[in-house]
Amino acid sequence: MDGSEDSRASGSCDGGLRDVAPLRPGDHVVVIGAGPAGLTAAHLLAEDGVAVTVLEATGAVGGISRTEVYKGYRFDIGGHRFFTKIRRVEALWDELLGDEFLDVPRLSRILYRGRFFDYPLRARSALAGLGVWTSLRIVCSYAMARVRPIRPETNFEQWVTNRFGRRLYDIFFRTYTEKVWGVPCTEIRAEWAAQRIQDLSLGRAILDAASLSRRSAKIKSLITSFRYPRLGPGQMWEACRDRVVARGGRVLLEHRVTSVEIEDGVATGICAAGKDGGVRIAADHVISSMPLRHLVRATAPPDASEVRAAGEGLSYRDFLVVALMLDARDLFPDNWIYVHSPGVKVGRIQNFGNWSLDMVPNADTTCLGMEYFCFAGDDLWSAPDDELIALATREIDALGLARAGDVLDGRVIRVPQAYPVYDSRYREHLATVRAFLDPIPNLHCVGRGGMHKYNNQDHSMLTAMLTLENMRGARHDTWAVNTDFEYHETQKVGRGAREAAGVRPGSPSP
Repeated sequence: MDGSEDSRASGSCDGGLRDVAPLRPGDHVVVIGAGPAGLTAAHLLAEDGVAVTVLEATGAVGGISRTEVYKGYRFDIGGHRFFTKIRRVEALWDELLGDEFLDVPRLSRILYRGRFFDYPLRARSALAGLGVWTSLRIVCSYAMARVRPIRPETNFEQWVTNRFGRRLYDIFFRTYTEKVWGVPCTEIRAEWAAQRIQDLSLGRAILDAASLSRRSAKIKSLITSFRYPRLGPGQMWEACRDRVVARGGRVLLEHRVTSVEIEDGVATGICAAGKDGGVRIAADHVISSMPLRHLVRATAPPDASEVRAAGEGLSYRDFLVVALMLDARDLFPDNWIYVHSPGVKVGRIQNFGNWSLDMVPNADTTCLGMEYFCFAGDDLWSAPDDELIALATREIDALGLARAGDVLDGRVIRVPQAYPVYDSRYREHLATVRAFLDPIPNLHCVGRGGMHKYNNQDHSMLTAMLTLENMRGARHDTWAVNTDFEYHETQKVGRGAREAAGVRPGSPSP
Protein backbone atom coordinates (compact mmCIF):
# COMPACT_ATOMS: atom_id res chain seq x y z
CA MET A 1 0.00 0.00 0.00
CA ASP A 2 0.98 3.61 -0.41
CA GLY A 3 2.27 5.66 2.48
CA SER A 4 4.86 5.32 5.20
CA GLU A 5 4.71 2.87 8.08
CA ASP A 6 3.79 5.72 10.41
CA SER A 7 0.81 6.75 8.33
CA ARG A 8 -0.31 3.14 8.13
CA ALA A 9 -0.20 2.75 11.87
CA SER A 10 -2.00 5.94 12.78
CA GLY A 11 -4.65 5.59 10.10
CA SER A 12 -7.49 7.94 10.86
CA CYS A 13 -5.59 10.46 12.95
CA ASP A 14 -2.02 11.22 13.95
CA GLY A 15 -0.83 8.62 16.43
CA GLY A 16 1.06 9.38 19.59
CA LEU A 17 1.28 8.24 23.18
CA ARG A 18 -0.52 9.98 26.02
CA ASP A 19 0.03 10.17 29.74
CA VAL A 20 -2.27 7.71 31.53
CA ALA A 21 -3.17 7.73 35.21
CA PRO A 22 -2.14 4.46 36.89
CA LEU A 23 -4.70 1.95 38.12
CA ARG A 24 -4.36 1.80 41.90
CA PRO A 25 -5.61 -0.75 44.43
CA GLY A 26 -9.17 0.07 45.41
CA ASP A 27 -9.95 2.09 42.27
CA HIS A 28 -13.42 1.96 40.75
CA VAL A 29 -13.64 1.89 36.95
CA VAL A 30 -16.77 2.95 35.08
CA VAL A 31 -17.14 1.51 31.58
CA ILE A 32 -19.48 3.28 29.16
CA GLY A 33 -21.00 0.86 26.67
CA ALA A 34 -21.57 -2.90 26.83
CA GLY A 35 -20.31 -3.75 23.34
CA PRO A 36 -17.24 -5.91 22.60
CA ALA A 37 -14.71 -3.29 23.72
CA GLY A 38 -16.53 -2.25 26.87
CA LEU A 39 -17.33 -5.78 28.04
CA THR A 40 -13.79 -6.97 27.27
CA ALA A 41 -12.44 -4.24 29.55
CA ALA A 42 -14.99 -5.01 32.25
CA HIS A 43 -14.32 -8.76 32.12
CA LEU A 44 -10.56 -8.39 32.44
CA LEU A 45 -10.90 -5.85 35.26
CA ALA A 46 -13.38 -7.98 37.20
CA GLU A 47 -11.14 -11.00 36.68
CA ASP A 48 -8.36 -9.10 38.43
CA GLY A 49 -10.61 -8.06 41.31
CA VAL A 50 -11.04 -4.45 40.22
CA ALA A 51 -14.39 -2.83 41.05
CA VAL A 52 -16.16 -2.11 37.75
CA THR A 53 -19.54 -0.75 36.68
CA VAL A 54 -20.76 -0.94 33.08
CA LEU A 55 -23.37 1.55 31.86
CA GLU A 56 -25.28 0.56 28.71
CA ALA A 57 -27.83 2.87 27.12
CA THR A 58 -29.91 0.10 25.53
CA GLY A 59 -31.64 -2.93 27.01
CA ALA A 60 -29.15 -5.50 25.67
CA VAL A 61 -25.43 -6.21 25.68
CA GLY A 62 -23.22 -6.66 22.63
CA GLY A 63 -23.71 -3.37 20.78
CA ILE A 64 -24.06 -4.13 17.08
CA SER A 65 -22.64 -7.58 17.88
CA ARG A 66 -25.79 -8.52 19.78
CA THR A 67 -28.33 -11.14 18.73
CA GLU A 68 -32.01 -10.24 18.48
CA VAL A 69 -34.70 -12.86 19.20
CA TYR A 70 -38.21 -12.81 17.74
CA LYS A 71 -40.66 -15.71 18.02
CA GLY A 72 -37.76 -18.12 18.37
CA TYR A 73 -35.85 -16.73 15.37
CA ARG A 74 -32.40 -15.36 16.18
CA PHE A 75 -30.71 -12.81 13.94
CA ASP A 76 -27.65 -10.59 13.93
CA ILE A 77 -27.43 -6.87 13.48
CA GLY A 78 -25.43 -7.63 10.36
CA GLY A 79 -23.41 -10.83 10.26
CA HIS A 80 -20.52 -11.15 12.71
CA ARG A 81 -17.86 -13.70 11.91
CA PHE A 82 -15.39 -14.74 14.55
CA PHE A 83 -12.08 -14.72 12.72
CA THR A 84 -8.97 -12.99 14.03
CA LYS A 85 -5.21 -12.85 13.65
CA ILE A 86 -4.88 -11.64 17.26
CA ARG A 87 -4.03 -14.53 19.55
CA ARG A 88 -5.09 -12.95 22.82
CA VAL A 89 -8.52 -12.11 21.40
CA GLU A 90 -9.01 -15.67 20.18
CA ALA A 91 -7.98 -16.98 23.60
CA LEU A 92 -10.65 -14.83 25.26
CA TRP A 93 -13.29 -16.08 22.81
CA ASP A 94 -12.34 -19.65 23.66
CA GLU A 95 -12.47 -18.91 27.37
CA LEU A 96 -15.96 -17.45 27.14
CA LEU A 97 -17.65 -19.91 24.77
CA GLY A 98 -15.44 -22.93 24.19
CA ASP A 99 -17.46 -25.74 22.62
CA GLU A 100 -20.33 -23.40 21.73
CA PHE A 101 -18.37 -22.31 18.64
CA LEU A 102 -19.25 -23.75 15.24
CA ASP A 103 -16.86 -23.96 12.30
CA VAL A 104 -18.85 -22.42 9.44
CA PRO A 105 -17.91 -22.62 5.73
CA ARG A 106 -17.73 -19.13 4.32
CA LEU A 107 -19.62 -18.19 1.16
CA SER A 108 -20.45 -14.62 0.27
CA ARG A 109 -21.11 -13.22 -3.18
CA ILE A 110 -22.03 -10.04 -4.98
CA LEU A 111 -25.39 -9.94 -6.77
CA TYR A 112 -25.26 -7.61 -9.76
CA ARG A 113 -27.96 -7.47 -12.44
CA GLY A 114 -29.07 -11.04 -11.77
CA ARG A 115 -25.56 -12.55 -11.75
CA PHE A 116 -23.40 -13.66 -8.86
CA PHE A 117 -19.74 -12.71 -8.45
CA ASP A 118 -17.23 -13.89 -5.87
CA TYR A 119 -16.67 -11.79 -2.78
CA PRO A 120 -14.04 -10.83 -1.79
CA LEU A 121 -13.96 -9.72 -5.40
CA ARG A 122 -11.74 -11.94 -7.51
CA ALA A 123 -10.96 -9.93 -10.58
CA ARG A 124 -10.69 -13.02 -12.80
CA SER A 125 -14.23 -14.05 -11.77
CA ALA A 126 -15.49 -10.53 -12.38
CA LEU A 127 -14.00 -10.41 -15.87
CA ALA A 128 -15.41 -13.81 -16.79
CA GLY A 129 -18.88 -12.95 -15.52
CA LEU A 130 -19.15 -9.63 -17.33
CA GLY A 131 -18.54 -10.93 -20.84
CA VAL A 132 -15.80 -10.43 -23.41
CA TRP A 133 -16.57 -6.87 -24.56
CA THR A 134 -17.06 -5.44 -21.06
CA SER A 135 -13.98 -7.30 -19.84
CA LEU A 136 -11.82 -5.85 -22.61
CA ARG A 137 -12.99 -2.36 -21.72
CA ILE A 138 -12.20 -3.05 -18.05
CA VAL A 139 -8.70 -4.26 -18.88
CA CYS A 140 -8.05 -1.19 -21.05
CA SER A 141 -9.35 1.06 -18.30
CA TYR A 142 -7.09 -0.70 -15.81
CA ALA A 143 -4.07 -0.28 -18.08
CA MET A 144 -4.76 3.43 -18.41
CA ALA A 145 -5.04 3.78 -14.63
CA ARG A 146 -1.67 2.10 -14.17
CA VAL A 147 0.00 4.35 -16.73
CA ARG A 148 -1.65 7.55 -15.52
CA PRO A 149 -2.70 7.11 -11.87
CA ILE A 150 -4.57 9.90 -10.13
CA ARG A 151 -2.37 12.01 -7.89
CA PRO A 152 -2.76 13.01 -5.15
CA GLU A 153 -4.81 10.04 -3.99
CA THR A 154 -7.09 11.29 -1.22
CA ASN A 155 -10.58 9.82 -1.66
CA PHE A 156 -12.26 6.44 -2.17
CA GLU A 157 -12.92 6.98 -5.88
CA GLN A 158 -9.29 7.80 -6.60
CA TRP A 159 -7.96 4.89 -4.51
CA VAL A 160 -10.15 2.28 -6.21
CA THR A 161 -9.74 3.72 -9.72
CA ASN A 162 -5.95 3.64 -9.39
CA ARG A 163 -6.04 -0.07 -8.52
CA PHE A 164 -8.92 -1.37 -10.65
CA GLY A 165 -9.51 1.17 -13.37
CA ARG A 166 -12.49 3.44 -13.82
CA ARG A 167 -14.83 0.89 -15.42
CA LEU A 168 -14.55 -1.78 -12.73
CA TYR A 169 -14.92 0.96 -10.13
CA ASP A 170 -18.16 2.09 -11.75
CA ILE A 171 -19.56 -1.46 -11.90
CA PHE A 172 -18.58 -2.95 -8.55
CA PHE A 173 -17.65 -0.15 -6.18
CA ARG A 174 -19.37 3.19 -6.72
CA THR A 175 -23.07 2.28 -6.55
CA TYR A 176 -22.80 -0.06 -3.58
CA THR A 177 -20.44 2.19 -1.61
CA GLU A 178 -22.69 5.21 -2.06
CA LYS A 179 -25.69 3.08 -1.05
CA VAL A 180 -23.90 2.10 2.15
CA TRP A 181 -22.54 5.50 3.11
CA GLY A 182 -25.08 7.89 1.63
CA VAL A 183 -22.43 10.31 0.32
CA PRO A 184 -20.48 10.52 -2.96
CA CYS A 185 -17.37 8.36 -3.11
CA THR A 186 -15.34 11.53 -3.57
CA GLU A 187 -16.32 12.47 0.00
CA ILE A 188 -15.01 9.22 1.54
CA ARG A 189 -11.37 9.21 2.59
CA ALA A 190 -8.90 6.92 0.81
CA GLU A 191 -7.81 5.26 4.06
CA TRP A 192 -11.25 3.66 4.42
CA ALA A 193 -10.78 1.98 1.04
CA ALA A 194 -7.27 0.91 1.97
CA GLN A 195 -8.56 -0.57 5.21
CA ARG A 196 -11.47 -2.52 3.70
CA ILE A 197 -10.42 -3.49 0.14
CA GLN A 198 -6.92 -4.81 0.71
CA ASP A 199 -4.80 -6.84 -1.67
CA LEU A 200 -7.42 -7.36 -4.37
CA SER A 201 -5.34 -6.93 -7.49
CA LEU A 202 -6.71 -6.79 -11.01
CA GLY A 203 -3.17 -6.87 -12.32
CA ARG A 204 -2.43 -10.13 -10.50
CA ALA A 205 -5.65 -11.65 -11.86
CA ILE A 206 -4.72 -10.73 -15.43
CA LEU A 207 -1.27 -12.25 -14.96
CA ASP A 208 -2.82 -15.37 -13.48
CA ALA A 209 -5.20 -15.72 -16.38
CA ALA A 210 -2.28 -15.44 -18.79
CA SER A 211 -0.17 -17.87 -16.68
CA LEU A 212 2.47 -15.16 -16.29
CA SER A 213 2.62 -15.16 -12.51
CA ARG A 214 3.78 -18.39 -10.86
CA ARG A 215 4.17 -16.87 -7.43
CA SER A 216 0.71 -15.35 -7.01
CA ALA A 217 -1.02 -18.57 -5.91
CA LYS A 218 1.65 -19.06 -3.23
CA ILE A 219 1.42 -15.59 -1.79
CA LYS A 220 -2.10 -15.42 -0.42
CA SER A 221 -5.06 -17.59 0.40
CA LEU A 222 -8.50 -16.34 1.37
CA ILE A 223 -10.12 -17.43 4.60
CA THR A 224 -12.69 -20.06 3.62
CA SER A 225 -14.32 -20.69 7.01
CA PHE A 226 -14.90 -18.89 10.26
CA ARG A 227 -16.05 -19.58 13.80
CA TYR A 228 -19.51 -18.57 14.94
CA PRO A 229 -21.36 -18.93 18.25
CA ARG A 230 -24.13 -21.51 18.01
CA LEU A 231 -26.76 -18.99 19.12
CA GLY A 232 -25.30 -15.94 17.40
CA PRO A 233 -22.73 -13.32 18.45
CA GLY A 234 -24.86 -12.08 21.32
CA GLN A 235 -24.19 -15.41 23.04
CA MET A 236 -20.56 -14.34 23.42
CA TRP A 237 -21.38 -11.03 25.08
CA GLU A 238 -24.13 -12.43 27.27
CA ALA A 239 -21.56 -14.93 28.58
CA CYS A 240 -19.08 -12.10 29.11
CA ARG A 241 -21.66 -10.05 31.02
CA ASP A 242 -22.42 -13.06 33.24
CA ARG A 243 -18.71 -13.43 34.05
CA VAL A 244 -18.49 -9.75 35.03
CA VAL A 245 -21.50 -10.00 37.32
CA ALA A 246 -20.32 -13.31 38.85
CA ARG A 247 -17.07 -11.60 39.87
CA GLY A 248 -18.84 -8.72 41.59
CA GLY A 249 -19.05 -6.20 38.73
CA ARG A 250 -22.23 -4.38 37.80
CA VAL A 251 -23.80 -4.16 34.33
CA LEU A 252 -26.58 -1.58 34.31
CA LEU A 253 -28.79 -1.65 31.22
CA GLU A 254 -30.94 1.25 30.05
CA HIS A 255 -28.58 3.75 31.67
CA ARG A 256 -27.74 6.49 29.18
CA VAL A 257 -24.73 8.61 30.13
CA THR A 258 -25.59 12.30 30.24
CA SER A 259 -22.38 13.78 31.59
CA VAL A 260 -18.82 12.94 32.51
CA GLU A 261 -17.70 15.14 35.38
CA ILE A 262 -14.24 16.68 34.98
CA GLU A 263 -12.56 18.39 37.93
CA ASP A 264 -9.03 19.81 37.74
CA GLY A 265 -8.50 17.98 34.45
CA VAL A 266 -9.50 14.57 35.81
CA ALA A 267 -12.69 12.53 35.37
CA THR A 268 -14.39 12.08 38.75
CA GLY A 269 -17.82 10.70 38.04
CA ILE A 270 -20.54 9.77 35.59
CA CYS A 271 -24.16 10.90 35.54
CA ALA A 272 -26.65 8.69 33.73
CA ALA A 273 -30.38 8.66 33.08
CA GLY A 274 -31.74 5.28 34.14
CA LYS A 275 -35.17 3.73 33.85
CA ASP A 276 -35.73 4.48 37.55
CA GLY A 277 -34.31 8.01 37.41
CA GLY A 278 -30.92 9.66 37.29
CA VAL A 279 -27.83 8.27 38.97
CA ARG A 280 -24.33 9.53 39.71
CA ILE A 281 -21.46 7.07 39.97
CA ALA A 282 -18.04 8.10 41.29
CA ALA A 283 -15.15 6.95 39.10
CA ASP A 284 -11.38 6.74 39.40
CA HIS A 285 -11.14 5.74 35.72
CA VAL A 286 -13.61 6.02 32.85
CA ILE A 287 -13.39 3.75 29.79
CA SER A 288 -15.69 4.98 27.04
CA SER A 289 -16.87 3.06 23.98
CA MET A 290 -19.86 5.28 23.25
CA PRO A 291 -19.73 7.37 20.04
CA LEU A 292 -17.21 10.18 20.32
CA ARG A 293 -19.88 12.70 19.41
CA HIS A 294 -21.79 11.77 22.58
CA LEU A 295 -18.66 11.69 24.71
CA VAL A 296 -17.88 15.25 23.65
CA ARG A 297 -21.44 16.32 24.47
CA ALA A 298 -21.09 14.71 27.89
CA THR A 299 -17.63 16.05 28.65
CA ALA A 300 -16.90 19.39 26.97
CA PRO A 301 -18.03 22.54 28.85
CA PRO A 302 -20.54 24.84 27.13
CA ASP A 303 -17.85 27.41 26.29
CA ALA A 304 -15.68 24.84 24.45
CA SER A 305 -17.36 25.74 21.17
CA GLU A 306 -14.58 24.50 18.87
CA VAL A 307 -14.49 21.05 20.51
CA ARG A 308 -18.26 20.77 20.54
CA ALA A 309 -18.46 21.74 16.87
CA ALA A 310 -15.79 19.12 16.04
CA GLY A 311 -17.74 16.46 17.94
CA GLU A 312 -20.92 17.32 16.07
CA GLY A 313 -18.92 17.23 12.84
CA LEU A 314 -18.15 13.53 13.27
CA SER A 315 -20.63 11.72 11.04
CA TYR A 316 -22.24 8.31 11.38
CA ARG A 317 -24.22 6.05 9.08
CA ASP A 318 -27.31 4.51 10.61
CA PHE A 319 -28.66 1.11 9.80
CA LEU A 320 -31.79 -1.00 9.97
CA VAL A 321 -32.43 -4.67 9.41
CA VAL A 322 -35.72 -6.18 8.32
CA ALA A 323 -35.76 -9.83 9.38
CA LEU A 324 -38.08 -11.81 7.11
CA MET A 325 -39.35 -15.24 8.14
CA LEU A 326 -40.24 -17.35 5.10
CA ASP A 327 -42.03 -20.64 4.57
CA ALA A 328 -39.18 -21.97 2.42
CA ARG A 329 -35.80 -23.64 2.86
CA ASP A 330 -32.47 -23.77 1.03
CA LEU A 331 -33.11 -20.49 -0.78
CA PHE A 332 -29.40 -19.90 -1.50
CA PRO A 333 -26.14 -21.28 -0.05
CA ASP A 334 -24.50 -17.97 0.92
CA ASN A 335 -23.98 -16.76 4.46
CA TRP A 336 -24.61 -13.30 3.07
CA ILE A 337 -24.98 -11.51 -0.27
CA TYR A 338 -23.93 -7.98 -1.23
CA VAL A 339 -26.60 -6.44 -3.44
CA HIS A 340 -25.07 -4.22 -6.12
CA SER A 341 -28.11 -4.46 -8.39
CA PRO A 342 -29.62 -1.05 -9.14
CA GLY A 343 -33.31 -0.50 -8.54
CA VAL A 344 -33.46 -1.88 -4.98
CA LYS A 345 -32.60 -0.18 -1.70
CA VAL A 346 -31.40 -3.27 0.18
CA GLY A 347 -27.62 -3.34 0.54
CA ARG A 348 -26.87 -6.75 2.02
CA ILE A 349 -28.83 -9.93 2.77
CA GLN A 350 -27.99 -12.39 5.58
CA ASN A 351 -29.22 -16.00 5.58
CA PHE A 352 -29.03 -16.81 9.28
CA GLY A 353 -29.70 -20.54 8.97
CA ASN A 354 -26.51 -20.75 6.92
CA TRP A 355 -24.61 -19.32 9.90
CA SER A 356 -26.10 -21.71 12.44
CA LEU A 357 -29.07 -24.06 12.19
CA ASP A 358 -29.96 -23.08 15.75
CA MET A 359 -30.75 -19.54 14.60
CA VAL A 360 -33.95 -20.84 12.97
CA PRO A 361 -36.48 -22.76 15.15
CA ASN A 362 -38.10 -24.59 12.22
CA ALA A 363 -35.86 -26.29 9.66
CA ASP A 364 -38.54 -25.88 6.98
CA THR A 365 -38.40 -22.08 7.27
CA THR A 366 -35.76 -19.45 6.56
CA CYS A 367 -34.86 -16.18 8.27
CA LEU A 368 -33.29 -13.52 6.03
CA GLY A 369 -31.83 -10.26 7.27
CA MET A 370 -32.53 -7.51 4.71
CA GLU A 371 -30.09 -4.73 5.59
CA TYR A 372 -30.71 -1.08 4.74
CA PHE A 373 -28.27 1.77 5.26
CA CYS A 374 -29.77 5.15 6.06
CA PHE A 375 -29.56 8.29 8.17
CA ALA A 376 -31.69 8.66 11.28
CA GLY A 377 -34.68 10.80 10.39
CA ASP A 378 -34.66 10.16 6.64
CA ASP A 379 -37.62 8.57 4.82
CA LEU A 380 -36.30 5.02 5.15
CA TRP A 381 -35.47 5.31 8.84
CA SER A 382 -38.81 6.96 9.64
CA ALA A 383 -41.02 4.58 7.64
CA PRO A 384 -43.46 2.50 9.72
CA ASP A 385 -42.41 -1.07 10.37
CA ASP A 386 -45.17 -2.55 8.20
CA GLU A 387 -44.03 -0.46 5.22
CA LEU A 388 -40.42 -1.59 5.70
CA ILE A 389 -41.48 -5.24 5.88
CA ALA A 390 -43.53 -4.75 2.70
CA LEU A 391 -40.52 -3.10 0.99
CA ALA A 392 -38.19 -5.94 1.97
CA THR A 393 -40.76 -8.48 0.76
CA ARG A 394 -41.05 -6.79 -2.64
CA GLU A 395 -37.29 -6.53 -3.03
CA ILE A 396 -36.46 -10.14 -2.13
CA ASP A 397 -39.02 -11.16 -4.77
CA ALA A 398 -37.69 -8.70 -7.37
CA LEU A 399 -34.15 -10.04 -6.86
CA GLY A 400 -35.38 -13.57 -7.55
CA LEU A 401 -34.05 -14.91 -4.25
CA ALA A 402 -37.44 -15.81 -2.72
CA ARG A 403 -41.14 -15.46 -3.42
CA ALA A 404 -43.12 -12.70 -1.76
CA GLY A 405 -45.92 -15.18 -1.06
CA ASP A 406 -43.60 -17.24 1.15
CA VAL A 407 -43.05 -14.42 3.67
CA LEU A 408 -44.69 -15.36 6.98
CA ASP A 409 -43.64 -12.50 9.23
CA GLY A 410 -41.12 -9.72 9.70
CA ARG A 411 -39.34 -7.74 12.37
CA VAL A 412 -37.59 -4.35 12.08
CA ILE A 413 -34.57 -3.34 14.18
CA ARG A 414 -33.12 0.17 13.90
CA VAL A 415 -29.48 0.80 14.87
CA PRO A 416 -28.37 4.43 15.21
CA GLN A 417 -24.76 5.44 14.62
CA ALA A 418 -23.68 1.97 13.53
CA TYR A 419 -20.79 3.04 11.28
CA PRO A 420 -18.35 5.95 11.72
CA VAL A 421 -18.02 7.82 8.42
CA TYR A 422 -14.58 8.67 7.02
CA ASP A 423 -15.72 11.82 5.26
CA SER A 424 -13.53 14.60 3.94
CA ARG A 425 -13.30 16.44 7.29
CA TYR A 426 -13.33 13.65 9.86
CA ARG A 427 -9.54 13.72 10.37
CA GLU A 428 -9.70 17.42 11.22
CA HIS A 429 -12.64 16.92 13.59
CA LEU A 430 -11.05 13.90 15.23
CA ALA A 431 -7.78 15.74 15.82
CA THR A 432 -9.65 18.56 17.58
CA VAL A 433 -11.60 16.11 19.75
CA ARG A 434 -8.47 14.19 20.68
CA ALA A 435 -6.62 17.38 21.58
CA PHE A 436 -9.35 17.95 24.16
CA LEU A 437 -9.78 14.38 25.44
CA ASP A 438 -6.23 12.99 25.41
CA PRO A 439 -4.92 15.21 28.26
CA ILE A 440 -7.55 13.76 30.63
CA PRO A 441 -5.31 11.00 32.06
CA ASN A 442 -8.04 8.72 33.45
CA LEU A 443 -10.49 8.94 30.52
CA HIS A 444 -9.84 6.24 27.91
CA CYS A 445 -11.48 5.81 24.50
CA VAL A 446 -11.88 2.28 23.11
CA GLY A 447 -13.76 0.46 20.37
CA ARG A 448 -15.37 1.44 17.09
CA GLY A 449 -17.67 4.20 18.28
CA GLY A 450 -15.37 5.29 21.07
CA MET A 451 -12.49 5.97 18.66
CA HIS A 452 -14.48 6.75 15.49
CA LYS A 453 -12.62 3.97 13.70
CA TYR A 454 -14.12 1.33 11.43
CA ASN A 455 -12.76 -1.45 13.63
CA ASN A 456 -13.70 -5.07 13.40
CA GLN A 457 -14.85 -6.75 16.60
CA ASP A 458 -11.41 -8.18 17.40
CA HIS A 459 -9.67 -4.86 16.91
CA SER A 460 -12.19 -3.19 19.21
CA MET A 461 -11.41 -5.79 21.86
CA LEU A 462 -7.68 -5.24 21.42
CA THR A 463 -8.02 -1.50 22.08
CA ALA A 464 -9.61 -2.37 25.42
CA MET A 465 -6.88 -4.89 26.29
CA LEU A 466 -4.09 -2.44 25.51
CA THR A 467 -5.85 0.35 27.40
CA LEU A 468 -5.83 -1.78 30.56
CA GLU A 469 -2.13 -2.45 30.06
CA ASN A 470 -1.53 1.28 29.74
CA MET A 471 -3.36 1.78 33.05
CA ARG A 472 -0.78 -0.59 34.53
CA GLY A 473 2.23 1.22 33.11
CA ALA A 474 2.56 0.10 29.49
CA ARG A 475 3.03 2.61 26.65
CA HIS A 476 0.83 1.38 23.79
CA ASP A 477 -0.58 3.72 21.17
CA THR A 478 -4.10 2.33 21.10
CA TRP A 479 -4.98 4.54 18.14
CA ALA A 480 -2.55 2.47 16.05
CA VAL A 481 -4.75 -0.62 16.35
CA ASN A 482 -6.32 -1.63 13.03
CA THR A 483 -5.96 0.51 9.94
CA ASP A 484 -2.99 -1.85 9.68
CA PHE A 485 -3.42 -1.79 5.90
CA GLU A 486 -3.34 -5.56 5.58
CA TYR A 487 -6.48 -7.20 4.28
CA HIS A 488 -8.25 -8.90 7.17
CA GLU A 489 -9.18 -12.06 5.27
CA THR A 490 -5.88 -13.13 3.74
CA GLN A 491 -3.13 -15.32 5.08
CA LYS A 492 0.45 -15.04 3.89
CA VAL A 493 2.50 -18.14 3.27
CA GLY A 494 5.99 -18.40 4.72
CA ARG A 495 5.84 -15.38 7.03
CA GLY A 496 6.80 -15.33 10.69
CA ALA A 497 4.27 -15.81 13.45
CA ARG A 498 4.18 -12.11 14.30
CA GLU A 499 3.35 -11.12 10.73
CA ALA A 500 0.87 -13.98 10.36
CA ALA A 501 -0.95 -12.53 13.36
CA GLY A 502 -1.46 -9.29 11.44
CA VAL A 503 1.00 -7.19 13.45
CA ARG A 504 3.19 -4.59 11.82
CA PRO A 505 6.60 -3.44 13.03
CA GLY A 506 6.20 -0.91 15.80
CA SER A 507 2.69 -2.09 16.62
CA PRO A 508 1.71 -3.79 19.88
CA SER A 509 2.04 -7.57 19.97
CA PRO A 510 -1.18 -9.58 19.81
